[in-house]
Amino acid sequence: MASGLVPQEQLDYCLRLLRHRQATAMAKNEAIDLDRVLREILIEQGAVTEYQAFQLVDGKIKFRLGPYVITDFIGQGGMGQVFKAVHQIMGRECAVKVLPLHRVNEETIAGFMREIRLQARLDCPHLVRAYDAGQDGSVHYLVTEYVPGMDLRKLVKTRGRLRQDQASSIIMQAALGLNYAHEQGMVHRDVKPGNILVTPDSIAKVSDVGLAGFTRNLSDDPRAGKIVGTPDFLSPEQYKTPLNVGPVSDVYSLGCTLYYSVTGKAPFPGGDIPSKIRRHLEATPLHPRNFNPDLSDEFVDVIAEMMEKDPRKRIQDCAEVAARLEVWATNALPVAQSNWTRGPWMAPPPVMPEFGLPTNPPDEVLYETSMNSLETHPSRGEFESHSVGENSLPGSRSNAPPPPQFLNNEANPVGTMSRTMLVAMTIAVVLPPALLIGAILGYLIAYRS
Repeated sequence: MASGLVPQEQLDYCLRLLRHRQATAMAKNEAIDLDRVLREILIEQGAVTEYQAFQLVDGKIKFRLGPYVITDFIGQGGMGQVFKAVHQIMGRECAVKVLPLHRVNEETIAGFMREIRLQARLDCPHLVRAYDAGQDGSVHYLVTEYVPGMDLRKLVKTRGRLRQDQASSIIMQAALGLNYAHEQGMVHRDVKPGNILVTPDSIAKVSDVGLAGFTRNLSDDPRAGKIVGTPDFLSPEQYKTPLNVGPVSDVYSLGCTLYYSVTGKAPFPGGDIPSKIRRHLEATPLHPRNFNPDLSDEFVDVIAEMMEKDPRKRIQDCAEVAARLEVWATNALPVAQSNWTRGPWMAPPPVMPEFGLPTNPPDEVLYETSMNSLETHPSRGEFESHSVGENSLPGSRSNAPPPPQFLNNEANPVGTMSRTMLVAMTIAVVLPPALLIGAILGYLIAYRS
């Protein structure tokens, strides 16, 4: 009742159901957990969601932010936690990003307000749209459209690497969304699989534009000069010259994301953060066909040209990326599902940090220092191949791993003999002994005659 989620009449009905189930269990001499059964009844009757029920069990009663009712936890974003919510009057589902109280200061509030204004001016089917923003007490929040499905990172983690056509369709749509943002004078600066949402109909939308900056006047950005984002997908120039980033930096990160989607691995997995940075600046990733042999030469070339370390040699805009990928993209690719359910072995969703315990920190990192001290070497933008063969050379984009060698049955008498013995043993087991002996005797008599 304190939460305001359940009307008195509905609660009374749920309590009557609880008493009935309690009486039934007592008649059968069965033990019953009243809290658990009441939680199940409230969920069955649609009074509360599963997330709200677990929060109520923990004594949490705060579920409203302005006119929005929090119904579920979605995840951790770069600027705060993201929740699923419903507008109390309109009934529209949406996503609410909340700035944690422990991060509230003048700089974070300024960055949050800047994110709200940036996202409000974007209107593209392949970018997550902003609906509203507000403040409830000391809590600042941003309201965006709710995108069903899952992000690309979770999709690959749960379903495995994508096919060439599936990845092309998703990344092509993301490129169209990023190109729209670039035309508005913005650069995302944190393109990664976790920021590409995929619906059950395989519509891709780029999220978390809060790290975006104005390419024309980046010096006004309060975070300018800092390295912001996830090390696995940041471009070399974001480490070397963070004040000199542009749309071509998003092309590199999108190339890393495309690499991840078809291989299931980041271009430079493992190692600590300095090691990842150095490899982005100097090293060549493993050839994608080491992990996915079905990729075509032309497709691998697109990934390589997106991931050129020298920005001048890279594909220069996301419009060209979308055009290059369109040849492999298909329209209907049901790669995501919306009916994903929480497994019984998974822990309950985390609580809102403003009203409960803190959750895990985000995977983004914020560097205050420049990485100009790291020495770099020119890169061909190609992939390092670990294939062994006469025509396989390191750095070659056109040589696929050698096909497996199969044994020739005619030149393998041992294999032929093994199959003969197997057939003989099968006949001996299947045929009755008398019939088998008669067949042998008949064969010997006929052979002697």
